[in-house]
Amino acid sequence: MNLAYRKTPIGTIGIRENNGVITHLLFEGGVAPLHAVLNETPLLKEAFRQLNDYLSGERKAFALPLAPEGTPFQRKVWEILEKIPYGKTVSYKDVAVKAGNVLATRAVGMANHRNPIPIFIACHRVIGANGALVGYGGGLEMKKRLLAIEGVSGKKE
Repeated sequence: MNLAYRKTPIGTIGIRENNGVITHLLFEGGVAPLHAVLNETPLLKEAFRQLNDYLSGERKAFALPLAPEGTPFQRKVWEILEKIPYGKTVSYKDVAVKAGNVLATRAVGMANHRNPIPIFIACHRVIGANGALVGYGGGLEMKKRLLAIEGVSGKKE
């Protein structure tokens, strides 16, 4: 398991890869996964290149092998999140409906919260039903910044 850190326009970011797939993205202050070795592999260099292109507004989609670990429901939610287009937002209820259970909005919120690869798996594009920017592992200001990069604004709750 290889891990690299770089300074970016949104702070120091860590990205971890294991066996040729991205498994984690850590915001500044995030806890490094156990057993990770500081080693910037070609895949990690490419991940940072794509991340910086996104943060500068030059990239709208990522082309990286992602392998988040989670429950079957969490993985289903994360697959749905990967399909939310750049510059668009959906509600937690919208994701719950696509996941097959309209009543699972809280479970969708927990899956978002546990997303180990934020930004690459765009949980920042999920907002409250009333348009409020609610909940984000990197903090609401980070969510607001990421959405602003994509030209989206929302009400802050």
